[in-house]
Amino acid sequence: MRIGFLGPAQGDLELLERSASFLLRERVARVVYLSHDGALDQCVVTWAARLVGDDPTDDGAWIRAAEVAISGSADDLDAFVTSERQRLRLRALVSLPEGSPCSLETLGDLTILMTHDAGPLSEEDLSHAALIVDGASADPMLELRGNRWWLAPGHLGLGGGVAVIDTHAATPTVVVYDGEQREVLRGEVAFPQAPKQPRP
Repeated sequence: MRIGFLGPAQGDLELLERSASFLLRERVARVVYLSHDGALDQCVVTWAARLVGDDPTDDGAWIRAAEVAISGSADDLDAFVTSERQRLRLRALVSLPEGSPCSLETLGDLTILMTHDAGPLSEEDLSHAALIVDGASADPMLELRGNRWWLAPGHLGLGGGVAVIDTHAATPTVVVYDGEQREVLRGEVAFPQAPKQPRP
């Protein structure tokens, strides 16, 4: 499975949309925005309206479908299906839950804790996670601290802000990109093997 992460957009909704579009083209299952600033919701509403018109809701889709069925041409039907598929793909873009300091998810054998800011979290909060994904750091980072990994995509921009975790391989990989989709960091989330105990 592949999951994408977006660091805080710092108010740049155009860059946020470009970065989210890049991750969707990378065929991630979901994209998690690591901020509570409401920018992703605003971005998705504007994006969806540009795809299908003023009412990008599911109710609006039924109305558009009825109009195409009654009076649309074959080309109109093709255009409707294409735009609706693009609109539905935007559902892969999610923000961290409001009112919660963090969210846990399991990808294969890897348990991930996602948060806007890991600073206030206690050791008990972190105890179940093998990988912490933190949105607070302005710069990208991937490092092993004790018995768990820490990933910061960084804020969206030339330094980073876009990350992909791929758990298809035996050892999960992480790639971080900048706002121009250039790779800036790559690493494997590998854990040290416990030393074998000698046989008595």
